[in-house]
Amino acid sequence: MIQTERALQQVLEWGRTLTGFADEHAVEAVRGGQYILQRIHPSLRDTSARTGRDPQEETLIVAFYRELALLFWLDDCNDLGLIAPEQLAAVEQALGQGVPCALPGFEGCAVLRASLAALAYDRRDYAQLLHDTRCYCAALRAGHAQAAGAERWSYAEYLHNGIDSIAYANVFCCLSLLWGLDMATLRARPAFRQVLRLISAIGRLQNDLHGRDKDRSADEADNAAILLLQRYPAMPVMEFLNDELAGHTRMLHRVMAEERFPAPWGPLIEAMAAIRAQYYQTSTSRYRSDAAGGGQRAPA
Repeated sequence: MIQTERALQQVLEWGRTLTGFADEHAVEAVRGGQYILQRIHPSLRDTSARTGRDPQEETLIVAFYRELALLFWLDDCNDLGLIAPEQLAAVEQALGQGVPCALPGFEGCAVLRASLAALAYDRRDYAQLLHDTRCYCAALRAGHAQAAGAERWSYAEYLHNGIDSIAYANVFCCLSLLWGLDMATLRARPAFRQVLRLISAIGRLQNDLHGRDKDRSADEADNAAILLLQRYPAMPVMEFLNDELAGHTRMLHRVMAEERFPAPWGPLIEAMAAIRAQYYQTSTSRYRSDAAGGGQRAPA
């Protein structure tokens, strides 16, 4: 696999074409992307005989890392106001439609979308990635708006939106696009769609539980624990959310035990379910509750 420093430099070089892009976005993308690819590497090696896609191919790996960095950057554009609202609207339009951004300072958007279109093993994955990006951007906007508004969502509404704002669908679709994981066909199976929703809900809950203290200290309200405490001050919120997490995890394990999804979906889902312990805890800035500066963010 490509060396960490070499991959990081390539992501940073690309990211410098995006206004507001920070080193942290590249660092966390490479670190998180490595975690995922290392966990599924044996399965990707097995599928390479069918797809011809080498799990160690540098071009594919860097494209994956750049997509993850894009997700981190978009999240902070919404939450931290890295760019002006009219710039963000133009960026979302470009990324969701796969066209160049109408405003200067965001050339990396078109570069990344063009590269993914050219690399797509299955063109259906590229079309789905555009759709998932539109859903992700809409969920980020909705979450930010409700957290800043007077009317708060219910827990059910928050979690429904959080399934898109955690961006796992984008991550999975990008992996499928680059390494031929046949996600477009699998989406036709109700059990697979159920797995996507369950693992995304698990990711949202893990993210919020891990980041509660950091979000609270940063006066960030877009977090399930904080939302519930605002609505129900006497509620044992952490116990409730940990029970919710355990229940979603049990349901996920039942579906995975009943269904047989092709490689590498089993290891990939397991990796994402373990991300709280294996990834968040080792973050140097973005996800560690004791890290100085910046708020905890989605996605992955």
